[in-house]
Amino acid sequence: MQTASRLRIGALISGSGTNLEAILKACETEQINGQVVFTGSDNPGSGGLAKAGKRGIATFVVDYKKIIRDYRADPRPQTLPADFNEAEILAKQSFFSADAEAQKVRTFLRTRAIAEAALIQQIRPYSFDLLVLAGFMRNLSPYFIDRINTDPARPRIMNIHPALLPAFAGTDGYGDTFRYGCKVGGCTVHFIDYGEDSGPIIGQRCFAIEETDTLADVKKKGLAREWALYPECIGLFAQNRLEVVNTTHTLPGGKVYQRRVVKILQP
Repeated sequence: MQTASRLRIGALISGSGTNLEAILKACETEQINGQVVFTGSDNPGSGGLAKAGKRGIATFVVDYKKIIRDYRADPRPQTLPADFNEAEILAKQSFFSADAEAQKVRTFLRTRAIAEAALIQQIRPYSFDLLVLAGFMRNLSPYFIDRINTDPARPRIMNIHPALLPAFAGTDGYGDTFRYGCKVGGCTVHFIDYGEDSGPIIGQRCFAIEETDTLADVKKKGLAREWALYPECIGLFAQNRLEVVNTTHTLPGGKVYQRRVVKILQP
């Protein structure tokens, strides 16, 4: 767990970096006892990189689209990281079901590993305690996760999702919430695991969806909650107040249900 020393935060983004901006301001106002030490992106056009750069924060890009395009044009095995173990990663991941098309799964895992090895190479020079995904629109595979979460009992990759998980995982949480006709929307901060938006939940915020609300209204309400919730959860991590525990529940009929959950400890 973290000590009282200043939290060193790494950030990954894909777009304009509004959540990154909220985190940076929270650090500057000491809501978070921490500092962002690097910001990386999968998108060379990410506007959020400039927000970090203006503050003197190191930035880098790993161009996922180019990596995927190049692999599909020439899928040579030697392009894969030397420590890539496809069988092990396939067994751990839960993005794809057992009946998924083998070639699709293979291409996903291999291109992710190539990109993630490049991410790790960029990250390696920096000492950091927590990696935050602040609008990073790429699923992380077990290849990357296992090299960042070196202590499985102490996860240190955090994500914010635009829906009240476990509902509406995926890339369009607010859109899915709106189209389903939900009366309540929200956002969730969670630790990353091997599935899609399936890791243990740290915090959530909700808001009412009125009959007159448009999708733009839903997104506006949601973003306002995100910008408050994410710094709050990072602050709890910095205070050493998050503990992931294994829970077991026996359901009616005797079925046993196990889940990892986050306990928020008292100061």
